[in-house]
Amino acid sequence: MNISLQNVDKVSAVLTAQIEKADYQEKVEKALKTLRQRVNMPGFRKGMVPMGLIKKQYGTSVLLEEVDKLLQEKVGEYIRENKVNMLGTPLPKENNINFETDENFEFSFDIALAPEFNVELSAADNLDYYDINVTDEMVDQQVKMYTQRTAKYEKVEDYQDNDMLKGLLAELDENGNTKEGGLQVEGAVMMPSYMKNDDQKAIFNGAKVNTVLVFNPSVAFDNNEAELASLLKVKKEDVAAHTGNFSFQIEEITRMIPGELTQELFDQVLGEGKASNEEEFRAQIKEAIAKQFEGDSDYKFMIDVRAYLANKVGKLEFADGLMKRIMLENNKEKGEEFVNENYDKSLEELTWHLIKEKLVEANGIKVEQGDITDMAKETTRAQFAQYGMINVPDELLENYSKEMLKKRESVEALVNRVIESKLGDALKAQVTLNHKAVSAEEFNQMFQ
Repeated sequence: MNISLQNVDKVSAVLTAQIEKADYQEKVEKALKTLRQRVNMPGFRKGMVPMGLIKKQYGTSVLLEEVDKLLQEKVGEYIRENKVNMLGTPLPKENNINFETDENFEFSFDIALAPEFNVELSAADNLDYYDINVTDEMVDQQVKMYTQRTAKYEKVEDYQDNDMLKGLLAELDENGNTKEGGLQVEGAVMMPSYMKNDDQKAIFNGAKVNTVLVFNPSVAFDNNEAELASLLKVKKEDVAAHTGNFSFQIEEITRMIPGELTQELFDQVLGEGKASNEEEFRAQIKEAIAKQFEGDSDYKFMIDVRAYLANKVGKLEFADGLMKRIMLENNKEKGEEFVNENYDKSLEELTWHLIKEKLVEANGIKVEQGDITDMAKETTRAQFAQYGMINVPDELLENYSKEMLKKRESVEALVNRVIESKLGDALKAQVTLNHKAVSAEEFNQMFQ
């Protein structure tokens, strides 16, 4: 079997494969013998059908199948061994072949080649790196969340902000009297601190148990159908029929009393012995928040690297006609309109993919099984950290990561994250970083 590659231009080529009878004959004969053992044909015992009949009935289809397998195998070998930097898959040209009469075959394929370009980074390249400030307020909020987990709930006599009220809610008429046939909700529960209107919220300031107050739920909750339907115990579509004032007789006031910052809490959150007082506890919390922000900063850095290198490399040349055919082949159900609308965007993604491949190779980045396992654990740890769970037992991390590694799509995502992480570290060491301190709000606005 003879395979050759002829360049049409810098980004396209034609691959030709010539197959002779000697290349496939043995495989075809073997396949027909195997088929003969399985075929049931009227008038013949199983396995005893004359080979002539087998060849007459199945010879062409078997030939086609074996030639196709041989073609895929040898073309794949040729591309790998000759390091053909191909994009997508070979696209068959119109080959005038008759499998019923021909013994020798010639197949031709259009090949889209990756464009040649150079890319490198050095200390002469300056890129911004955003260090997100961890404020005392962030630490306060996190500490508050931990103390709320161990909070107690007490019944009190007077209302303060964030207390929960329970009582009788009754609809009033235009004269301020209980409306005949109006809504009444026993054991209605609400938290005035969640009201949108400050004037309505102020009505509850300093209120005591057994106090009867008058307020307007529609105004208080800014006509939010979901909140009003929940409070008034009606369907959303019926909320509009109850826009007047209501009385609320306070039967019960419940206050959350946050837990104390004890050694037990420190050990529960951070692990035993990691902090022995509030100052050490807050320092560890600040460090944990900073660690989460570091991942966000690295993510932004790689976005900026991508834009910087795309501009540095410039617009690459692609075999547009072939690339559109490949894209259409992969999106047959979406059609040519989809290809035309998304082609430019797909080239942007492909350009970054090619740039990243070169950088990965240039920096000798490899992904080992241990890297994937570690990334699975780190991903799991980060997910728990989002909910304030810092001290996650190793056994739990192990179990969660093992489940993650059972799914092929999860493994692929982890491999990509390992590559991004290692590449990011390598590039940060090569370029000149312009460290810029920003607030979390300023950082988030960069993505809007």
